[in-house]
Amino acid sequence: MASKKVVIGMSGGVDSSVAAWLLKQQGYDVIGVTMQIWQEEDDEIVEENGGCCGLSAVDDARRVAERIGIPYYVMNFREVFREKVIDNFVSEYEKGRTPNPCIVCNRYVKWEALLEKALALGADYIATGHYARVVHLPNGRYALEKAAFDRKDQTYALYNLNQHQLAHTLMPVGDYDKSEVRRIAEEIGLAVANKLDSQDICFVSDGNYQVFIEEYTGRKLPEGNFVDKNGKVLGRHKGIGAYTIGQRKGLNLAMGHPVFVTEIDQNENKVIIGENDELFKRGLYASHVNLMSRASLDEPVRLTAKIRYAHKAAPCIAKQLPDGRLYVYFDEPQRAITPGQAVVLYDGDFVAGGGIIEEAVTEFDCES
Repeated sequence: MASKKVVIGMSGGVDSSVAAWLLKQQGYDVIGVTMQIWQEEDDEIVEENGGCCGLSAVDDARRVAERIGIPYYVMNFREVFREKVIDNFVSEYEKGRTPNPCIVCNRYVKWEALLEKALALGADYIATGHYARVVHLPNGRYALEKAAFDRKDQTYALYNLNQHQLAHTLMPVGDYDKSEVRRIAEEIGLAVANKLDSQDICFVSDGNYQVFIEEYTGRKLPEGNFVDKNGKVLGRHKGIGAYTIGQRKGLNLAMGHPVFVTEIDQNENKVIIGENDELFKRGLYASHVNLMSRASLDEPVRLTAKIRYAHKAAPCIAKQLPDGRLYVYFDEPQRAITPGQAVVLYDGDFVAGGGIIEEAVTEFDCES
């Protein structure tokens, strides 16, 4: 019987490199692929801004593939990355929202686009070096289970993978701790064993989103007013795309005590400033809902939810409304619930589903 064929996305980092080796040890026919997503042609610019998918990533991934004895290719995903990830990132920030481009990239580039090409090539699965585990539940649905070692768990950024994608996905490092992965890489002689993890958004390497947006669009973000909750003008802001809910630094407001961004009003081009306690709210509405371990949330269910990657999952009640939106109400107020970010629901260690936060609300919505 022929071995199952797996196309693994290789970033040139230690996680995907060890994942490729583990799959080969498990008897799979493994093909390594690096997704070419950078937009610039100039080698120096690509190298500087390429992040996990720059030219050094290609060189590192190719050397790893040679070391472990698997074929390796570079595939061009520039267009889909620009359309699905960069354009969405820019559009969301221009609306005063705070997107998570890694979540969008995972769904539409690392899975949808790569899986389509892999299946066309006759592969049975795609694989990545993410710290998560794919499981087939007794109810027949596929879901993600948290990584064996919670501090490296990456399920939050993968909540919107659909059932078809999960059924064709392998995540071999989900059972390992990062230190174990590095130890394996050293033992098998991989040069990337101690390579640092990539941290920044790969296409904004210096972290200056405002400059990137203005250069990408060719237009300046319009300035506007900082106001308090009563509408009193407190100063001028640099453009709503430069701010996020909960932000304190960089406001340049002489208020005599710490103040924070509590709301962003796109229609009026205003940034509302307030006190820390005004950032705490108990409820939210989310759109673009994807359900994973559960086929429906038509009735209120007790779960836990994360409102950002580093957030500790908090107890809540969740329900999907007739209009498709998700309503989440926490047992305790949560700080800085931010439109554009993802809310991810957990049923124990399994991802129940999630969506993109549209609005934070203060009180329980009895109609929901």
